[in-house]
Amino acid sequence: MTEAPSAVRNARRAGFSRRCCDKTTPALLLGATSMNLPAIYLPAGPMLRGNWKGEQLGSGTDRWKYWAELRAGRITEDDWREVEEGIARSYGHCMVMGTASTMTSAAETLGLTLPGAASIPAADSNHPRMATASGRRIVEMVWEDLRPAEMLTPKAFDNAITVVHALSGSTNALIHLIAMAGRAGIEIKLDRFDELAQRVPVLANLRPAGKYLMEDFYYAGGLRALLKEIAPLLDTGCSTVNGKTLGENIEAATIHNTDVIRTREKALSQSGGLTVLRGNLAPDGAVIKPLAAESRLHKHTGPAIVFKDYEDLRARIDSDDLKVDENSVLVMQNAGPLGAPGMPEWGQLPIPKKLLKKGVRDMVRISDARMSGTSYGTCVLHVSPEAYVGGPLALVRDGDLIELDVAARKLELKVSGEELARRKATWKPRPPHYTRGYGRIFSEHITQADKGCDFDFLHHGAPTPDPDTHH
Repeated sequence: MTEAPSAVRNARRAGFSRRCCDKTTPALLLGATSMNLPAIYLPAGPMLRGNWKGEQLGSGTDRWKYWAELRAGRITEDDWREVEEGIARSYGHCMVMGTASTMTSAAETLGLTLPGAASIPAADSNHPRMATASGRRIVEMVWEDLRPAEMLTPKAFDNAITVVHALSGSTNALIHLIAMAGRAGIEIKLDRFDELAQRVPVLANLRPAGKYLMEDFYYAGGLRALLKEIAPLLDTGCSTVNGKTLGENIEAATIHNTDVIRTREKALSQSGGLTVLRGNLAPDGAVIKPLAAESRLHKHTGPAIVFKDYEDLRARIDSDDLKVDENSVLVMQNAGPLGAPGMPEWGQLPIPKKLLKKGVRDMVRISDARMSGTSYGTCVLHVSPEAYVGGPLALVRDGDLIELDVAARKLELKVSGEELARRKATWKPRPPHYTRGYGRIFSEHITQADKGCDFDFLHHGAPTPDPDTHH
């Protein structure tokens, strides 16, 4: 057995592989929506704040940060172990505004949890109280026959998208919410995310886009306080699982710390936390989180360095022979829903070690992969169509100039249409990953990122007949 390259070995330790807490909320809610039986969701809650040498640590985000410092030689292996030991002080999911807290907040906004459920830290005594209240309420919901379909309306999904922007939430929310809506018989297009972003300020000063952690958010008033602040941007008449409207549930909420949860007048940004990009490199869309990127890179043109897949990245990213500088644009192909397969969280491509040693901490990085909601940097993700199916990303070559313009919502490959057509004519698809079994079913039915990466046959359709009555 050969030793994995140090960058990859440390990446795995830093959480570079797939996580599970990010997917639990949407997975459970997808199933509940498809079944459409009375259901209530109880979030697990975020961990308590981490600590290392008196510095507050946020899981994922600070792990990425110190992994980079380890690779740059600025901290020791002993320091790294101390960071790992101090970063997760309790049970619970990540305590930054990663995918877990983004999606539990979306679930509460959709009306699928009791008021306040998304913000309570896992170790807080209010959490078992919320669990007890949820248990009582679901019994009542069964008698009332209150089902998810009554909460999951187009207006409720607009509310959820609005909250994701106000939180500067995870880029994964686009995929998850599109899939959840599809199960409810509602079509959400990427453009809807961008339309709502134009009028939604970012109020949550939370890592990775801001300063604080979820425990601070809870003490500052939690999600209900943020919802109250953006109430004019919401449809507060939407129904929730406790039988009241969203507006009734947030009526008494107040902000206790206006640096953690900003007022609209003092927002971190006056437009939403996620931006949808389009152009000849992503005709069906891509996404970036601007507040998690260095502002100097919001408008950037640079030459591409192309990695054909994750294995190619592993082999070459720290090579002394890699011709790269801080102006380069790192591109990884074949990491999407079909290409990887499964669209892993590989989108925060590591900065080459020789640039880390020079002090570089961010570069433009583009892929058809996802990234963890705890990640940060100028990472363009979910490029659709993906490279594996012959999308324009598959045609990028080393040295091609790529233009990113966040304000203009543009992602352009500066190559002529004629040249791209010539490259497309000679492009050859990769062999299929699977020819039988579940893998083949997956390959034939999974949708692209802009459609939610869900099985097409699970999208909402005619009700399945009850086997007791169907003859």
